[in-house]
Amino acid sequence: MSVQLPEPENLVLQARDVRFDWSDVPLHWIPGDPVATHLINVLHMLLPAGEEWFVRVFKEAVPYIKDDRVREDVLGFIGQEAMHAASHDGVLDHFIEQGLDVRPFVRQVEYVFEGLLGDRDLDGERKRAWLFERICIVAAIEHFTGVLGDWILNARALDEAGADPTMLDLLRWHGAEEVEHRHVAHDLYMHLDGSYGKRLRAMGETITMLLTLWHRGHRFLMAADPVVRGRIKGGVHHLRRTGPAGLTPDRRMVGASVLRYLKRSYSPLNEGSTSQALSYLASSPAARAALR
Repeated sequence: MSVQLPEPENLVLQARDVRFDWSDVPLHWIPGDPVATHLINVLHMLLPAGEEWFVRVFKEAVPYIKDDRVREDVLGFIGQEAMHAASHDGVLDHFIEQGLDVRPFVRQVEYVFEGLLGDRDLDGERKRAWLFERICIVAAIEHFTGVLGDWILNARALDEAGADPTMLDLLRWHGAEEVEHRHVAHDLYMHLDGSYGKRLRAMGETITMLLTLWHRGHRFLMAADPVVRGRIKGGVHHLRRTGPAGLTPDRRMVGASVLRYLKRSYSPLNEGSTSQALSYLASSPAARAALR
């Protein structure tokens, strides 16, 4: 559960130019638990392509924005998401150096975002409608990134399990910024369109897409891991163990968040704590180094 602190007002979103040294990070950065490690590692394969797609879609949306505060938040969001994508790319390079070649699955993820959800040869109203549809999907995905960001900030079981501190800092820096900007995609969609029916449809599409990619990505990692060598079959069914243990998000927690999203009165600001996120960013080794 999030730490409840007074929430800041008039926050200006900014990208933090972070750097991470992966040279001493082990392949199984949750010691003795490759299953839980790779359930989280799937994120590293999804996020670069996904967040680069967010950036392209939101840049296309900027000319449609009539509210100055929404525009300012969107520009801050774009800067943060671009840095997230670059940081997770560094993790993928580290995996390849350790003998875990993730490129075949990353190409599948890129096809989803660049092919299925990419630009189409449209103009006029059809082009605008496809843009707003994708913004709605981004808002649904950002609901999950905000929920996961809140979870990782409070996932003490990972510390107790001896998880690698550099990897935890990456995940918590990223999670804190997801909590910090968790309202932006929803606000943009409500500003440009706001259809409740489209929100419901986008959430259904997003759940299907993310579950499929997470399941396939974990199976891929467990099969390609040079240590495990396919001795353990991957899949999201492993969440039945790792979720209650606190090593990955709990399925019931995520499911409850979806029910909140489906309410007409949903607000992302009711998910997580901006103050807690900013508190972590003030102590994060990578974020503090970026300030220096």
